[in-house]
Amino acid sequence: MCLGIPGKIISVKDEQQALVVIDVGGVQRDVNVTCVREENQPLSELIGEWVLVHVGFAMSIINEKEAQLTMKILSDSGDLAEEHKQILYSAK
Repeated sequence: MCLGIPGKIISVKDEQQALVVIDVGGVQRDVNVTCVREENQPLSELIGEWVLVHVGFAMSIINEKEAQLTMKILSDSGDLAEEHKQILYSAK
């Protein structure tokens, strides 16, 4: 099963490489937004958006309510703890 973890885009890291910084429960990670970015869209327009992240890529843009619900479901199922550990241990 593939899990998408919700994260909030908080800053732009590299416009050319389509990299942003997201926050996942207080942990910040670099994420590629090529899959969700509109053609020629400035990355700064994505700041504040919630995205579902899988293996370093934002796979879809979601709203905050969906993000919170997804976090609750993952937390209740125990999957969030494992995914969060992976994010923490691979954080820079």
